[in-house]
Order: sequence, then structure tokens, then C-alpha cells
Amino acid sequence: MINKMIRAAMLDVSLYEEVEADSSLTTEAILVVVIVSLISGIGGLLGGVLRGGHPISGLLASLLMTLVGYFVWVFVLYYVGTSLFHGTADYGEVLRTTGYAYTPAILGFFVFIPYLGWLAALIGSVWALIAGVIAVRQALDFDTTKAIWTVLIGWVVMLVVSILIGSAFGGMRMMF
Repeated sequence: MINKMIRAAMLDVSLYEEVEADSSLTTEAILVVVIVSLISGIGGLLGGVLRGGHPISGLLASLLMTLVGYFVWVFVLYYVGTSLFHGTADYGEVLRTTGYAYTPAILGFFVFIPYLGWLAALIGSVWALIAGVIAVRQALDFDTTKAIWTVLIGWVVMLVVSILIGSAFGGMRMMF
């Protein structure tokens, strides 16, 4: 699995083709997301300890939100890719390839480093987004332009959903 994660981070197209075609890797792809989320969450936990916050609750919330976000993200990519751009894939193919594309986000671990940690996390996020374009392109069997549009539309949808959820929880927190 670690070898596959390295290949995914190196944007190895053949890895994404292998993962797309092998339905036995579905659980492993989800595990990649869990591992990346946990390692990134540990970085956040360290940052919380250094800043005197409540790090454990932040770690658990981050893990839960990452996993829920992953499944929603995959659904949005699948729906946009098949409906708007007529890609050919099933949900599992997009789930597997996108799971491995999360690998570069492991750089979120370094978020605890003052002044520079956010940059490592940003680089990891952008890198994962680029890996996501490759993952979507390979899973949905269409060209790079359609993959970029699918990911961009999906990203905007996820941004709006995140803002709405954040606003709802922020508003609820103010009530109590």
C-alpha cells in the first residue's frame, strides 16, 4: 500500500489505472484517506497542544469531516463526470482512484510548525488536487480538460457545502 501511495503522489498514471481496475482495492483506498487524515490530524493535534487548545476533539472532528467529505467529494465528482461530461465509470472506480489521490495531503502533518506549516499543508492540498485530476481522468476515461472541469466544478460545490455547514454549526454554537 505504501508503494502505491508513493506512486500516487508521484502522479503515476499507471497506478491510477491499476487502482481503477482492481475492485479489491476499495477498502485500501479508503484506508489511504484514513491514514492521511490521521497523520494530518496529528499535526493539527500538535499545533493545538502548542497553542493550548482542545486537540483531541479537533482531531476527532477533523477525521470525521475528512471521511464524510471524501465520500461526498467522490459522489460529486462521479455525478459531474458522468452527467455533464459523459465519463464512463462506476462510483467504486472514482472512489478508489480519488482515495489514492489524497496521498499528498499528508503534508498537512506539518501544519503545527509556526509560520511555515500552513504552506506545507497548502502545497499538499494543491498537489492532491492535481492528483485528483489525474485520478478522475483515469477513472472516468475522458480527457484532461474534462477532468479539470469536473474537479473544478466539484471543488466549487464542495466549497459551497463547506461554507453552508460551517455557517450552520457556527450559528448553532452562538445559540448555546
